Amino acid sequence: MTDDLNRRPGTLAAAVRRYKSGQQTFSVALGEFLDEFYMDRDEASRYARVQESPELLGDDVFDAYAGAVGEHLVRRWHLGTPPDWTEEACRFLRRPWFPPGVQAEKPILLVESPMAFRRRMLFVEAEPLRRARMPHDDRWRAYEYLRTGMMPDADDQP
Repeated sequence: MTDDLNRRPGTLAAAVRRYKSGQQTFSVALGEFLDEFYMDRDEASRYARVQESPELLGDDVFDAYAGAVGEHLVRRWHLGTPPDWTEEACRFLRRPWFPPGVQAEKPILLVESPMAFRRRMLFVEAEPLRRARMPHDDRWRAYEYLRTGMMPDADDQP
């Protein structure tokens, strides 16, 4: 299946297909998918966006990261039970992974990492899927306060 490059990937599986085909970098494809996910206010539609199992990339970190994204989005936005594919053994690492260049921040990432990432031994920031279009709920505001030291306005919405 070829994804239309004029449209953002509407599903996590489509984002992974774009990356796998070389059409986009992983971060660009994932970011565009997240924008679509966050702009969608329908819970059932949001859940459908992560329901299809993304293709395996053959890279343990990417495959685990895709599993963490699928699980985290469902749990973070209270959409129900994460899809079964997120529990496949290939979606978990055997050794810890930290983003490159974060040596001094490792202790913080160990504590902050959301459960979907931590249990896969992926250590990331507290809101690893943060985007400008992400809905600004109380959890987002609390993290922004911790991150910046400034309390966002309660009426501030993307």
